[in-house]
Amino acid sequence: MSTAYHLETDGQSERTIQTLEDMLRACVIDFGKGWVKHLPLAEFSYNNNYHASIKAAPYEALYGKKCRSPVCWAKVGEAQLTGPKMIQETMEKIVMIKQRIQAAQD
Repeated sequence: MSTAYHLETDGQSERTIQTLEDMLRACVIDFGKGWVKHLPLAEFSYNNNYHASIKAAPYEALYGKKCRSPVCWAKVGEAQLTGPKMIQETMEKIVMIKQRIQAAQD
């Protein structure tokens, strides 16, 4: 494991860490006290966002296919109602997070 302050850390790792810090900081500002429940959306957005260094999204590079939407993720046996309003809200949050990722990368 490396950290941004370790002498052996390469520039690419440092840049990735900085991007993640900026993205998470923006999520805390955007979502306020509820930012923790939005972490799965931030993770989904980051892992499915195109990265120029690998010329693909991390999930797609690792598994060879695009990741499915997190809207219907639920634990086995857990009852969950998914309506159009919830889906729309989730997609809007994903778009917002992706904009924050792009801003952090820029």
